[in-house]
Parts: sequence; structure tokens; C-alpha cells
Amino acid sequence: MPDATVESPRPGAALSGKRLRVLSGMQPTGRMHLGNYLGALRNWVQLQDQYECVFFVADYHSLTTVTDPASIRPAITEMVLDWLATGLDPQRSIIFRQSDLPEVAELHLLLSMTTPLGWLERVPSYKEKVAQFPDNQNYGLLGYPVLQAADILLPRADRVPVGEDQAPHIELTREIARRFNHLFGQVFPEPQGLFTEIPRVMGTDGVSKMSKSRGNTIGMLDSPEQIRKTVMTMVTDVERPLRSDAGHPERCNVCALHRFFSPDRLAEIWQGEREARTGCVEVKRWLAEAIADHFAPMREKRAGLAAQPGLVDDVLADGARRARVAARETLNMAREACGLAVSSTAV
Repeated sequence: MPDATVESPRPGAALSGKRLRVLSGMQPTGRMHLGNYLGALRNWVQLQDQYECVFFVADYHSLTTVTDPASIRPAITEMVLDWLATGLDPQRSIIFRQSDLPEVAELHLLLSMTTPLGWLERVPSYKEKVAQFPDNQNYGLLGYPVLQAADILLPRADRVPVGEDQAPHIELTREIARRFNHLFGQVFPEPQGLFTEIPRVMGTDGVSKMSKSRGNTIGMLDSPEQIRKTVMTMVTDVERPLRSDAGHPERCNVCALHRFFSPDRLAEIWQGEREARTGCVEVKRWLAEAIADHFAPMREKRAGLAAQPGLVDDVLADGARRARVAARETLNMAREACGLAVSSTAV
């Protein structure tokens, strides 16, 4: 039954600047999977204890490759419910929808006027997207880093949590800010990467990174039955064709996930695999149980949240209201620096 004790969030405060400010976002893909959780969400929850956090739904970004516009709004609701169930707190963080801040689009426009085309054409992710979507080579794909820079610079974020492999993305934002400042005067601080250990979570196929586009995900808050069904399809140690063969847990995707969900039994599980005392079926069954148990409190919390009509809309509206205070201030500074009048909608 839904948890009747879950209350709607109360209006929160705007950004204060008393602590270093962290910003991160995610495209609305619907329900979260283990890759989202291990790679971002669990870290976001912990960051709330130390930083002034801003988390946003990147719905503008999703339009670069969207194929079904009608799916965006339901996907946003599902994703934000999972965020809240995981532990993101609208009282401690600002959670908003990117498209609810028109200042994002205007700052993106201003930054695009000073960003050299060659910078964007060299971005590896642009080349990857063009190869992936050859029939949809739009400006949004090319200008993605400029919009990303607007996301980061608008709230004047001090830190952006990323893995070491994503450092070039932050550096490009810093270069965009640096060039704007050089041309128009000091407006933007240069954000720093908050480098965190982000595990590469492989999908159920054991070959590719966990991704909905590849159909190889394990739903974070799926029912125990669904988790068990999905986990039992996982590819394990391909070099162990027989149950009696010694295993190689360091190469097994199932054993890798036990690092996070069965840390107390990890040594026992890995040794059992090496000595062929356990089989893949057993190890997968244990993993399914561990995942289901880990997320049980979050599943219960989510049921209570989902039972409150309009909750997500309220959270996002309040978050946009609070985020807009800093957004308008920053946009005013950028407009004035460019020689533009401060508009009545940006005061």
C-alpha cells in the first residue's frame, strides 16, 4: 500500500551562495536503471550533505534526438519520482525542468554568438551522435555543448560532478565562459569538475554500457519479480561453459554488480566462482535478491509519492521559481555586458 505518511514538499528557499554550488542534470528517459543509480543518483544524494545542489531535467537536450514528443512529459514524471524516492530532497536541493527557465534559452543564444564553430565540430560526442543519427544532423546536436554551458553558467555553478572521462566537457564550458569574459568583461566564474568515481555499469548483455537504447537495463525500482526475471537473463562468464569449470569473477558482469549490492559476501562469492563451488544460476539468483532488498525502502517510498497527484509538477514549479532568482541575475549581467538592455522579463 502507498505510504500515507509521505507529505508534499513545502516551498524551499532560493540559492544562497553560502556553500559551493553543484549542478547536474539528466535527460528524461523515464524509469531509472542501475546505471543511472550507480553512475549518478547515489552520488547526487550524498552531495546534498555538503553542497548547495541544483538538479535539472534536461528536456531541451532530449529534443536533439526525440522521436516521440508525447513521451517526454510522462518520462519526466516517472524520472523525478524515482529521483525523490532515491533521496533527492526538494527542501535541500533545487529540482527543476530545464524548459521552465526561458533564461536558459536566451543565455544559450548569447553564448552561441561567441563560441567558435571549430570548437563544436571537434567535440567527440557530436561525431558519435551524427554517426548514430545520420538522418538527423541538426544544430541542436552541434550546439549541445553551448546549451550545456548555459545550464552550468546560468546558476553560476562552482562544481559539476563528472567522471574523469568527462573532463573535456567541463573544460569546453570553461573555455566558452573564458571567451565570453574576454570579449565582454568578467561575467561568469569558471566551474570546476567535481570528479567522482563513476563505475562503468555494463548491461545485461555483458558487452555494452547499460542503456535503454540498447535494451540491456535492470530497472532500479522494478518489482522483485521483474528484477529476478531480468537478472536471470544476464550474460555471465563466457569462458566458463560448464558448471564444473573454474570461473573468472573479475570478467563476469554479475560478479561485478555484487561489489555494490553484496559487499559483505563479495569475497565468498568470488572465491566460490574461482573454485567452481558455485554456478552462474546461483550467483544471479543471489544478485537479484540483493538488488531487490537494496531498493525495497525506495520502492515503498515511491509508491507513496506516486499516490499524490500533481506532486512532481509542484516540485518542478517550486524548483523553477527558486532557480529563476539566480538565473535572472546572471542573465541581466550577460545582457548588460553584451550591450543589450535588461528586458522586463529578466528582472
